[in-house]
Amino acid sequence: MLLSRAMKTPQSTIAGTTPAVLAYPFRPFFPLVGAYAIVAMFGWIGYLFHGWPVVEGASPLQWHAHEMLFGWVSAAIAGFLLTAMCNWTGARPLTGAGLAGLAVLWLAGRVAMWSSGFVPPILIALLDVAFLVTVGVIAGRVIIGAGSRRNLVLVGVIAVLAAANLFHHAGLWGFHAGLGRIGQDLGMGLILLLMVIIGGRITPAFTANWLARQGKNRDLVVNRRWLDLTAIISTALVFPATWIEPLPWLGPAVALVAGFSCAARLAGWAGWACLADPLVWILHLAHSWIAIGLILLGAAYWIPAVPESAWVHSLGAGAMGTLILGVMTRVAMGHTGRTLQALPTAVAAYVLISLAAILRVAAAFEWVDFRIGLAGSGAAWIVAFVLFLIGYFRILVSPRADGRPD
Repeated sequence: MLLSRAMKTPQSTIAGTTPAVLAYPFRPFFPLVGAYAIVAMFGWIGYLFHGWPVVEGASPLQWHAHEMLFGWVSAAIAGFLLTAMCNWTGARPLTGAGLAGLAVLWLAGRVAMWSSGFVPPILIALLDVAFLVTVGVIAGRVIIGAGSRRNLVLVGVIAVLAAANLFHHAGLWGFHAGLGRIGQDLGMGLILLLMVIIGGRITPAFTANWLARQGKNRDLVVNRRWLDLTAIISTALVFPATWIEPLPWLGPAVALVAGFSCAARLAGWAGWACLADPLVWILHLAHSWIAIGLILLGAAYWIPAVPESAWVHSLGAGAMGTLILGVMTRVAMGHTGRTLQALPTAVAAYVLISLAAILRVAAAFEWVDFRIGLAGSGAAWIVAFVLFLIGYFRILVSPRADGRPD
């Protein structure tokens, strides 16, 4: 059902019979991403400060890592990828009952993860992993059907991400601790790779387009293919390199290459020239967090004062939080027939998500009291996504402002 809807639904039928919220993949998934960012963080802070039983039979820390990587981020990937591939290929989007079914499948995985005292671990894993498998199959059929072979790499990433999720479940529920660690590393590495690839496409393109619209020189944005390839390849190798135990320095060295490569290509994208447009500079800020996180990951091996949680949260709260929020606010306007301009709630959310990342990294370095930093970071994160929902929920579930079909 999901697949047939993605491939066969005529656009006129979509416009005439499908509710706006089910007319494009980003429409249901972006509100779910915003809501789950709040729920997952609220539950985690409740566990840390009040001992709330968010999970039974597993490490709460591993549960938190899983729900951010394979729960929250996976929904954002589905909303973005299944929308973007229609632009890349000209294919029809997944809509209606098929899209609703996919959203329900994701929700089933989240309910299962919060119900570990009642649901068997095997069933939790199957429900949860089934979502990414389905997203990969849908994306693969659409991309292959459109002959867009170069985008198949993204389908491969989704497939390996689904396998990483399964591995992480093996560790989460005590079946195989080693597989669990591999799954978490793979999950972090693959999401990071997606951000480097997709961020490397959209950030310079959107910056150049904005400069052109302002009558400025779009050639200020410089892309160097060798630098892009260096950043992508080194990012892809960071975590596999850490598994080579006889060479413990190799992974950190690759991380430094990846971090400085990301920083160098970011410098060529002329972010300084687009500070007047929050929808553009937020993408540059997200990429800067990628570079910072990778550099901290590499530096942690040689500098004992750099804690592991510093690079983890630079990449998590910093890069993932910022990029997901930036992309959602941009797509919500650009794909619903509205002026491509950030709402005031979006700008406030950008500031708060940055504050959340800064406080969490500062707490890791013990530059602020740990409990205060953790509580402040969690509160800023929650309010950022509350503001996103306040500003964009109605936009995402309403018909296009220009009256055109989705």
